[in-house]
Amino acid sequence: MSDGTERESWGPYPLILAGAVIGVLVIFFVDPRWGGFTLGAAIMIAAALRFAGYGGQLSIRSKKVDVITLVGFGFVLVLTSLLLYNNELKALILSLFA
Repeated sequence: MSDGTERESWGPYPLILAGAVIGVLVIFFVDPRWGGFTLGAAIMIAAALRFAGYGGQLSIRSKKVDVITLVGFGFVLVLTSLLLYNNELKALILSLFA
């Protein structure tokens, strides 16, 4: 296998992995709210790249399942990080389900 083919098989995986590591480090050392937002954003970027056809190591299942799963997890992480210290927003969202 040539170096070009091996590099292409990884695709955007190192970029997403670096974003996830930065998100986890921010959670532990800076602020859980911003770290969760960063981690969720990295996952949503992975979904966008998978949707655009840059699979590499990100492609595990079919494209549709990968994108839906990544968007779902990314959205939940971003939403949870926004709700972490915001009681007014929590009350508003909980009132929608009551």
